[in-house]
Amino acid sequence: MIPRYSNKEMSDVWEQKTKFDIWLKIEVLACEEQEKLGKIPKGSSAKIKELANFDIDRIDEIEKKTKHDVIAFLTSVSEYVGSPSKYIHNGMTSSDVIDTALSVQLRKASNILIKNLKELLLVLKDRAIESKHMLCIGRSHGIHAEPITMGLKFAYAYSEFNRSLRRLVRAKEEISYCKISGPVGNYSSIDPSVEKYVAKKLSLKAESISTQIIPRDRHAYYFSILAIMASSIERLSTEIRHLQRTEVREVEEYFSSGQKGSSAMPHKRNPILSENLSGLARYIRSLALPAMENVALWHERDISHSSVERFIAPDSTITLNFAIKRLTKMMKDLIIYPKQMLKNLNKLRGLHFSQKVLLKLIDNKISREDAYLIVQENAMKAWKEVDNNNDNNKDFLYFLSKDKRVNSKINKKDLKSIFNNTSYTEHVDLIFTKVFSS
Repeated sequence: MIPRYSNKEMSDVWEQKTKFDIWLKIEVLACEEQEKLGKIPKGSSAKIKELANFDIDRIDEIEKKTKHDVIAFLTSVSEYVGSPSKYIHNGMTSSDVIDTALSVQLRKASNILIKNLKELLLVLKDRAIESKHMLCIGRSHGIHAEPITMGLKFAYAYSEFNRSLRRLVRAKEEISYCKISGPVGNYSSIDPSVEKYVAKKLSLKAESISTQIIPRDRHAYYFSILAIMASSIERLSTEIRHLQRTEVREVEEYFSSGQKGSSAMPHKRNPILSENLSGLARYIRSLALPAMENVALWHERDISHSSVERFIAPDSTITLNFAIKRLTKMMKDLIIYPKQMLKNLNKLRGLHFSQKVLLKLIDNKISREDAYLIVQENAMKAWKEVDNNNDNNKDFLYFLSKDKRVNSKINKKDLKSIFNNTSYTEHVDLIFTKVFSS
């Protein structure tokens, strides 16, 4: 992943040195158990652990000739260890090291992402509580529907990312497996206790059954969870982008001093962070498909999964780490405009009360079909006033009060009482309790 969209903490997980450090730890741990089993001479594992090291430049040099990264690594290590190096990698195949190390790296990456999500959740909770009763219009199909509060929008996002957190915890466990079972997974050249020992030392579980590799449905599940999380990031980002449109302007990304919005138009303050997040989310989602295609390999393994995993493992986790941190900062600094929210709420002259009028007519013994027709006819009259931008008092309530079909069923006092926004927020506390008590 390019530095522009990378944070050092996550990038370090995928550095060559990190990978080789894990490879070396796996090899040393395997030697320790092999020694206990009497497969290698006593004292060998301690000597290997003392001398073991590698040189990345030397590994690269050797690989140019061998065309095999694990052999190049082992050759470099042997140059440090000397004679006892003949006991390293005893009975193991390359994927025993590569796959187990990948599990460790994905687990490390997951811990960082879990921390990121928890930070995002704290910000979303704070913003939800802050705007809990800030009334705004809810929209369906982009059109005014009924009032909600801005706090409910943030609470919805909190709940969604809380589900992402739970999924990621499960996904972390799904890929936290060790595989040291030899060339085709049947322990023909290595005792199962080696796998069990290494797994325990690395906080992994021993795979129940493997081929030459850990089953790739585990990884497909993991990267799919990251893709779903990216979709949640885009959903919230899209919401902010829409709410920042000039015609809406209920929220706005923070625009810092000296920031420029356009090279041509100095007045511009664009939602660049949320737009950027939408783009990053598309990239992360695209990496889930090759992970699924990696599940179907030839027999006990082919190498077609290897190349793509070298991309998707670091790229998806590094990009997601960057995206969550960017989203967290964006939501923390987000500016909310309550007055504009109320202005937009009243823009359609009370039309958002249409369902309440409908239900009141039904309660007064009018069929739903007839009640719907009455309300819709009056709503269309109010729409016309809005469309023509007529500066008068002819709102939805005005037209309803002039309709004899309405007057015969609802007196003016009861009709006017319907046009009260407080009824839309009476269950907000209940929703917040359900969301945040979990």
